[in-house]
Amino acid sequence: MRIIAGKHRGRKLVPFQGQDVRPTADRVKESVFQILSVRLPGVRVLDLFCGSGALGLESLSRGAKEVVFNDFSAESLAIVKKNLALLKESASCTNLDFRACLASVSGKFGIIFADPPYREDVLGELLSLTAKRDLLEKDGLVVYESEKEEAATDGWELADLRRYGRTKVCFFRRT
Repeated sequence: MRIIAGKHRGRKLVPFQGQDVRPTADRVKESVFQILSVRLPGVRVLDLFCGSGALGLESLSRGAKEVVFNDFSAESLAIVKKNLALLKESASCTNLDFRACLASVSGKFGIIFADPPYREDVLGELLSLTAKRDLLEKDGLVVYESEKEEAATDGWELADLRRYGRTKVCFFRRT
């Protein structure tokens, strides 16, 4: 794993050992960040199922003002903290179920990354909780990675959809 662009470009990250984390492939990450590049400077980001932290760390490298990392796995957060130290960056890290995280975070985010385990179908609940708490800025996006093409729910629209083999990345915004 490495940082693709920005102030930490080319820096190698501490890898995650184990079967439970499926890091976003570099080609997927590069494409997603090309799409988001104009939105990143100065934005707040929530990396909701952060795993190795690759999406949030890439966001920091590319100018995000703040990233909140969250994962249910304490092992994942330990890797994120090691990578933050390696990059000499600071960020908030929470060890919560995504529901508890969405219920407890404060403020609004310009981007919410959601890359849950593929076996979990949480999109509807995630969008509902995000809307209920009004967690997105006016033009904010929920970037959701999945194996299937996801459909928008009430109050949301699918702004963009990208396919990368088995991986689908859906960009949702409020209507």
